[in-house]
Amino acid sequence: MASSKIQKTIARQQEKISEGQFYEAHQQLRVIASRYVKSGNWDAAIDLLYGGALALLKAGQGGSGGDLAIFLVDVLGKAGKEIGVGEMSKLLTILRAFPAREPTKKRFVTEMINWSSRVGDYPLGDPELHHVAGTIFAEGMVTPTIFFARRHVVFMLRIECEPYDAERHLVLGTKDSPEQLAKCEYEWYTQDEPATAALYAARAILPYLLVGNLRSANKAHLIFTSRLSSSNKSLSVQEVSSKSSDMRVYPILPLLNFLGLLLLAVQRGSSDLYKQLAKHYAPHVKEVSVWDDALAQIGEMYFGIRIPRQGNPLFDMMGSMMGFGGGSPKPKPKKVDVPPPPAADLD
Repeated sequence: MASSKIQKTIARQQEKISEGQFYEAHQQLRVIASRYVKSGNWDAAIDLLYGGALALLKAGQGGSGGDLAIFLVDVLGKAGKEIGVGEMSKLLTILRAFPAREPTKKRFVTEMINWSSRVGDYPLGDPELHHVAGTIFAEGMVTPTIFFARRHVVFMLRIECEPYDAERHLVLGTKDSPEQLAKCEYEWYTQDEPATAALYAARAILPYLLVGNLRSANKAHLIFTSRLSSSNKSLSVQEVSSKSSDMRVYPILPLLNFLGLLLLAVQRGSSDLYKQLAKHYAPHVKEVSVWDDALAQIGEMYFGIRIPRQGNPLFDMMGSMMGFGGGSPKPKPKKVDVPPPPAADLD
């Protein structure tokens, strides 16, 4: 709870904001917060920056509000604050207040995640922060096309979505993130050709496998394929069941079948099944070369299939001498052990 002095300061600046004096309010809030920082009054600085950033963001001043929000994260770090309920609440409230297309929002998210990675238990950032950030970025993907008229001429304005930012954060999110990511990918897919379903499903499935999260990969696959089947009643699909697993097979979508069988191979930890799968679907997988690196990493992580590493000796030597990375070996992917289910053959 902010002190009465801080509350009065924020109230005075809110009056300026309501009068349209955005620049003056922003500058005064920054100056006062800097004084608190200089004197080591961290709590006062944090409360002031939080209240000021929120007031400016609610007034539609994304640049000024974003600047104070970023300043707030910097103060949290200098104050040595750890991730607590109060800190999380402030950061997420500010994040939700950002205008949809405000450029400083991405920097705020980056700084917020970096702070959480330094003071929390997760080296890649707090999952809850990732989940909320990813969800907010994903919301921009379903913004409708807007039509408006000017001087009897009709214009079409399509607000750009933020799918890449949504993907990046949801992959590192919570147990609720796969559902959001799968829905996000499916909405994106509906704007493309029907035959591209696997390309969008893979954008959720492969990254989850690469971070060692088989459970989320399976959940994303299930949600994506369920929406695909329910939204396309004419799409031919066959249910294949065994004692240990069930999956949908799409006769006209071989790459989507490949992804489903890949998950089954990872679940069973069977390198033979993976090799058989890779050989059978090679002509189709060859058409999506963007999967090559990911599949190679997955082969090494889950099945112990070493990635051939070739290098140019001269380039490596020059890289080592000049410091651009050619001389140092790449870190080897960690082998992921997946507890196998009871052995059973597919019918």
